[in-house]
Amino acid sequence: MTNDSPWQSPGWQPSGNGDSSDPGGAPGASPGGYAPAPGQPAAGWTPPPKPGLIPLRPLDFGTILGGTFQVLRRNPRPTFGAALLINALVVIVTFGLTFGVSFWAVDRELRASADDLDAVSAGTVGLIILSGIIAVAVSLVAQAVLQGVIVLEVSRATLGEKLTLRALLARGRGRWWALIGWTALLSLVLIVALTVLVLLIAGMAVAAGPAGPFLAVGLGILGGLGFAVLAAWLWIKFALVPTAIMLERLPLGAAIRRGWTLVIGHFWRTFGILLLVTVMVQIASGVVSFPFQLAAGFGGALVNPAGDPTGSIALIIGSNVLLIAITVVIGAIGSVLLSSATALLYIDIRMRKEGLDLDLQRVVEERAAGLDPHDPYEAAARPDAPYGTPGGA
Repeated sequence: MTNDSPWQSPGWQPSGNGDSSDPGGAPGASPGGYAPAPGQPAAGWTPPPKPGLIPLRPLDFGTILGGTFQVLRRNPRPTFGAALLINALVVIVTFGLTFGVSFWAVDRELRASADDLDAVSAGTVGLIILSGIIAVAVSLVAQAVLQGVIVLEVSRATLGEKLTLRALLARGRGRWWALIGWTALLSLVLIVALTVLVLLIAGMAVAAGPAGPFLAVGLGILGGLGFAVLAAWLWIKFALVPTAIMLERLPLGAAIRRGWTLVIGHFWRTFGILLLVTVMVQIASGVVSFPFQLAAGFGGALVNPAGDPTGSIALIIGSNVLLIAITVVIGAIGSVLLSSATALLYIDIRMRKEGLDLDLQRVVEERAAGLDPHDPYEAAARPDAPYGTPGGA
């Protein structure tokens, strides 16, 4: 910070005498050292404050990456604990639906007469599809809520606050359905695009005669690459939409426009950081889970050399339960890290584009002076906010 800052800390008083005899600094310099003495800019400068997770200045790559991992250590209960609970819930619901529907379907088909077998089979297929849709819906809702919790935690940790999971959920009241709606909308767009690609490939294979399979393979390769590019582009262009929904409390349409606008000029930086975090999580997941997968594959001959069926079944169940538990833990860590990196990128971009760091510093100083500062993240806190009254769904 320099003395060009357009604001002064609370309690700042200009000097009434320009010939101050104080040799320690310039007349009227603020106690925080933001106004350097004339002719000595370096002597009067102090680093931006760091009340919590990050220093209140535009962030470099190392600070974003370090802050991403620090979120897990700083307040683990509402971050890692919530992620672990939510991921475990998704696994339990998915497994319960899959196992329950499969068991019921097999039993129903075994009991069906020959005349009713076709109808029973059709009903079974429909039920399996329905259970899959329910499992996907539960997963989408769970991941949306988790991302919202992490975004709120990062925003408050930046100001030095440590909130409980209950407090974070309460702070996001009124925004959860908008966030879930956005997650469902983005997923629907990708599903529709993938469905169109599959139908085109199938149509090519059927309509092109003997050369159809070869053309379908070529179209599948090109289409798969195109779909991957589309998914990555959408991922980055709209990466900040959930953060805008939760922190600025914007209506869904305004949040989509806001997220798109913020990424302009920062696409490749956002892409690089989020891709790096994703790759790091995937590599760590593979390194941790590989020994257990290896043990599950070759451990049977060592633990049960006689080939006892009971022992083999117990080994299969035990190894799969262990692998699922490891997957849940790694998935929880990955979800927290990716959501944290996204939230920090949002804060950094707003610091660079809108001077959010000055707003955050002002809030810290007002709070230290015993005042009740506004929320620096909300759209209403920005005098140039074009989105009207926040809080719509």
